[in-house]
Amino acid sequence: MSTEKEQRLREKLLPEIEEFKAQRSTLQLATQDADGVPNASYAPFALADDGFYILVSELARHGTNLQASDKLSVMLVEDESESKSVFARKRLTFDATAEVVARDSETFTKGVAALSARFGEMIDNLAALKDFNLFKLNPHHGLYVKGFGQAFSLSGAELLDVDWKRDGHHGTPKQA
Repeated sequence: MSTEKEQRLREKLLPEIEEFKAQRSTLQLATQDADGVPNASYAPFALADDGFYILVSELARHGTNLQASDKLSVMLVEDESESKSVFARKRLTFDATAEVVARDSETFTKGVAALSARFGEMIDNLAALKDFNLFKLNPHHGLYVKGFGQAFSLSGAELLDVDWKRDGHHGTPKQA
């Protein structure tokens, strides 16, 4: 694809992807425990300038898993009631690493503030509980699917490089 076409695609898709992220309140998580046993779950999230933030109890299976393995897959998906077809729901998936944010850090304050702005005082109450940990999710490869034949690979710094996946959307993810 020519550089000009890539630029037009990026200019069209990136605002659409940002709007899609802003419309979602939760993200789906695929985590694994220390033995590699997978678990699917979800968490409310907030997006800041440096990544996605989630607040998770270490009593929850995915909270334990995120401490055992920092590798995960994340999906934001269009609600079934909004979709034209359940076979082609809009979705944004990405491979990511999770890092526990230290409670006494500026990043903790920023992440909790972003979540609190989005979900209210319940976040402040949960953040005060010792079993709740703040995780920053750092995406390193993504895929945005708009519908049939409309899959776009996202890579590069801040996932701003867009590539139309003409061979389907099941390719091998790029290594970080």
